[in-house]
Amino acid sequence: GVTYTLPEPYTVIATQNPIGSAGTHMLPDSQLDRFMIRLSMGYPSIEGEIEILKAKHTGTPLDDVKAVANKDTILELQEAISNVFIDDEVYKYIVSLSNATRNNPLIKLGISPRGTLALTQISKGIALAYGRDYVIPDDVMYICSDVFSHRIILSSKARIAEKNADSVIAEIIKQTSIPQIK
Repeated sequence: GVTYTLPEPYTVIATQNPIGSAGTHMLPDSQLDRFMIRLSMGYPSIEGEIEILKAKHTGTPLDDVKAVANKDTILELQEAISNVFIDDEVYKYIVSLSNATRNNPLIKLGISPRGTLALTQISKGIALAYGRDYVIPDDVMYICSDVFSHRIILSSKARIAEKNADSVIAEIIKQTSIPQIK
């Protein structure tokens, strides 16, 4: 019953290893929905893995980690993102994508409004990263699967068809009309 105020800004990063998870429990869907984005690193290239081995052999790579931004820079970027413009047609596009997950026979549980908000915010960040102060549909499409894939629950029909969340979301993106922004 006690609320603890966190310093601004703050970030929570969690890792998941789907193999060897004995003794751990999957998060409930309502808690997964609170994570803004899910990224998969996959395996490194052969050259990348050799570099990992060499770096580990000669020292501790974590000792070389350096900050790339300070608190003030992060707060400035957050403020800049809040000022990124989204045309009403792009808002409609974002909501259409979310709604499509709620009405897809391959999806048992679609995107919540929290997921729609996350896609909006991250799309604004993508636009800013590309040097724009406005969101285009490509920004939304670029990040949609990373924002949505951990939030949907596939139906048994999808599992029988051997579909995964990313492939279902890719199909939804393909089928959703892309707005033409002036």
